[in-house]
Amino acid sequence: METKKTSGVGVHTRRIIAYVVLIFITIMCLFWFYILFVNATRSKSDLNKGFTILPGGNLGKNLYNLFHNSNLPIIRGLLNSLIISLCTAALSTYFSTMTAFAIHAYDFKLKKFMFTFILAIMMIPTQVTALGFLNLLRKIGLMDSFIPLIVPAIAAPAVFFYMKQYMEANIPLELMESARIDGAGEFLIFNRIALPLMKPAIAVQAIFAFVTSWNNYFTPALVLKSDEKKTLPILIATLRSADFLKFDMGQVYMFIAMSILPVIVVYIFMAKNIVAGMTVGAVKG
Repeated sequence: METKKTSGVGVHTRRIIAYVVLIFITIMCLFWFYILFVNATRSKSDLNKGFTILPGGNLGKNLYNLFHNSNLPIIRGLLNSLIISLCTAALSTYFSTMTAFAIHAYDFKLKKFMFTFILAIMMIPTQVTALGFLNLLRKIGLMDSFIPLIVPAIAAPAVFFYMKQYMEANIPLELMESARIDGAGEFLIFNRIALPLMKPAIAVQAIFAFVTSWNNYFTPALVLKSDEKKTLPILIATLRSADFLKFDMGQVYMFIAMSILPVIVVYIFMAKNIVAGMTVGAVKG
């Protein structure tokens, strides 16, 4: 009895310690977002005075100055980022899942080579291929277009690898064989059986793909030239690089806070699918 009581006390203590540590880490992670939103409510003169934990009274003025900045098409930039990020997330998750399904479900020649080759592409930095990519875009007339920012996202090796590992752990080959015996076609098996079972993984990768595209500055800065097609990261960099005398850090913080809000909304909207079980996903599908 004493051993059981001691063991119970030990488990209870460890649980309390774990909760305390998790709460502390959560507060530390959210604290910087809080400071960002606080700084978005302060004026340039207040920010020059130093750090404060209390919000300022310049929220409305910062918003007004930001939206009435003739050099920054804020609404257009928001729509551009939203279009590119949503299309990128949808295409990369769907086609990467389809590729992972092909590698997982079928036996064919060079299967192992294709898997290794796709993973090897993941090791190549974007900066290495940027010059050749731009030359290609100039030749085919796709500079200053959204297409080069969306279509290449179909090939996402990192998403493919995650989906492949998830399929190996959660989708048995016998399930697909049973569907084939019942007369189901391959596209039907993928869209009606595999995809519902992959909902938790698709939700995770869709969030990551959306956030990556939303925060992407390097490629859009090279491809997009006209102001009406620029995305939020480019506009933030433009505002940040303004002349020092005209530079308003309050507007920058407000702009960054605005750019973070859609990401938070997307995460809240998609997060419910992350915790969904494999069986629940299949039944709902």
